[in-house]
Amino acid sequence: MSVDLTVVAQMRQLIQLLAKHNHAYYVMDQPTIADSEYDQLFHQLKALEEQYPHLQQPDTPTVKVGGQALSKFVTVTHAVPMLSLGNVFNQDDLFAFARRIEERLPNQKIEYDVELKFDGLAISLWYEHGVLVRGVTRGDGETGEDITQNVKTIRNLPKLLCEGHCKVPDLLEVRGEVLMPKSGFEKLNAANLAKGEKTFANPRNAAAGSLRQLDPNIASSRPLAFYAYGIAQCVPHHGQTTMSASLEWLQHFGFAVGERHFICDSIEDVQQVYEQIIEERPNLSVEIDGMVIKVNDLKQQKQLGFLSREPRWATAYKFPAVAALTTVENIDWQVGRTGTLTPVARLNPVAVGGVTVSNVTLHNIGEIHRLDVRIGDTVSVYRSGDVIPKVEKVWPEFRPVDAVEVHLPENCPVCGSPVVMPEGEALARCSGELYCAAQRIETIRHFVSRKAMDIEGLGDRWVESLLHLNLLKDVADIYHLHEHRDQLLQIEKMGEKSVQNLIDSIENSKKTTLAAFIYALGIRGVGETTARMLANTFQTLEALKAANVEALKKTPDVGDITAEWIADFFLAPHNIEVLDRLIAAGIHWDAPTAPTRQPLNGESWVLTGTLEQMTRDQATQMLQALGARVSGSVSSKTKCVVAGEKAGSKLEKAAKLGIPVMNETDFLSLMAGYGQTLS
Repeated sequence: MSVDLTVVAQMRQLIQLLAKHNHAYYVMDQPTIADSEYDQLFHQLKALEEQYPHLQQPDTPTVKVGGQALSKFVTVTHAVPMLSLGNVFNQDDLFAFARRIEERLPNQKIEYDVELKFDGLAISLWYEHGVLVRGVTRGDGETGEDITQNVKTIRNLPKLLCEGHCKVPDLLEVRGEVLMPKSGFEKLNAANLAKGEKTFANPRNAAAGSLRQLDPNIASSRPLAFYAYGIAQCVPHHGQTTMSASLEWLQHFGFAVGERHFICDSIEDVQQVYEQIIEERPNLSVEIDGMVIKVNDLKQQKQLGFLSREPRWATAYKFPAVAALTTVENIDWQVGRTGTLTPVARLNPVAVGGVTVSNVTLHNIGEIHRLDVRIGDTVSVYRSGDVIPKVEKVWPEFRPVDAVEVHLPENCPVCGSPVVMPEGEALARCSGELYCAAQRIETIRHFVSRKAMDIEGLGDRWVESLLHLNLLKDVADIYHLHEHRDQLLQIEKMGEKSVQNLIDSIENSKKTTLAAFIYALGIRGVGETTARMLANTFQTLEALKAANVEALKKTPDVGDITAEWIADFFLAPHNIEVLDRLIAAGIHWDAPTAPTRQPLNGESWVLTGTLEQMTRDQATQMLQALGARVSGSVSSKTKCVVAGEKAGSKLEKAAKLGIPVMNETDFLSLMAGYGQTLS
């Protein structure tokens, strides 16, 4: 054996050892060697790499995995769709699943592969010639998000497949689940608590939140683990004939699989395994929410095929929800960032599925009426999906004589503005959008956005600092920030130049359009198109403020419910107070000109696919300038669809409905005929 081959073999051995011990230490919180022993292994590898730099392996742990943060995730279409699984919840359902299989495979022996159903985030991994090149989330099953930079930080996931017992395929797509084992999750939450940072409700949320970080260094710091459950593609074919054998084949390349795995000769044996795992569940290293049952023979899987969204040869056998009885001590109303009022039941604390539950959402006033839940009632609480606590039923036979009925509050518990709930709606909202402290951050974020008042430099971090200094009670205070220059300069990283740029940006924003100002107000149901329609229809802010529901409903793009929301907004005294202060601060726009008939007035257009000569925003602006509205979906009311490259389902729907379709070049020609060109 040559020197190079010997050195590479030594490096591979050290990398595998370090990966194993990294996983035990960081993820499982169960170190198997002393720190000093780990350090020795690490330095051995580093010394080899320094001596033979040309042989350094791409997955070496001596190089920190991470990198520059992304601005957004890229969407990827799955070559093989990531289908969901059907569910069974009891023995009868399970046996019915087996009967359907037996009917399709008469006189054949059927063996079942039984695996743990991980409670994590499903992903797909692509390896080309043994090198990890892509990691993608399941998404909607057809498309997911490229999270390659984050999956490369997972310590137990092989980044390089090496020849051993098995030949490395040219292409391998492995499907599996990213989890945060219980011990790693507890360690992470304890560390975050000590630092005063956010803790996670459960391991699944922690895993999903970690993988969807744009900064890979955050994912790198989290105790994540990957467990393989199948092969989507393999070129050349792996040669295995059963599900269980294919999992063993993956293990040869260093992939972890579930800690419990069974081969059952009958569906009765599957039921026994299920009951066994329910007992073993608390002692498992990871959270699971059931078992996955698969026909073991791959040829039989192919024979059985698929339904529209799930395979016929596999199902998930979910654990029963865990329930407990307790009493409702009180019902409070919380106001969300968008003004939605949510009732929250304060419970006499009770243990449900290993978790102490003291608060549970009741969603809305309709749910309270449906359950007929009252303060003082005895209720059954269970963890939906084994995670989210939910009130399942009320026990009226235990109701005390002094139980208190619950009614929707007339006024917001935060700001005192009237509470509104249009007819036909389930959610009640505070009408004080511009004034309410609970909605403050969301209101300001929307108000300063590019398509609203376009105030550059007033990001979330600065807003939070300004709120902390009590300089922003509502959006009108933005136009008085120049009066507090000294306080602004005290904010971390807010130097003289930053402060001046912010003040200049605020000043420049005072000259706007009526449509942009209406949009900036954040009235529920009023997007860009609706705001433009309102500006065109009413021409002045005063006329819009004075409009009744009937007048508002006559505006293109304004339906019955939106009309009520607009009217409620301008009837709230607190909102008018803030509006008056905004106008007094100098916000203005050009006086209306005599309206002219727009050539595409009221037409609904849809943009789909990838546009090469212009952006979606540019196309949207041209259409809106001509009076059209741009919709996100195709319907019988659609006037035309503009299709770029790789247009998908919207194009198909347009063809079915007989909607005209226009390519990008023809669209630009049409726009040019109306005087709309790319600037």
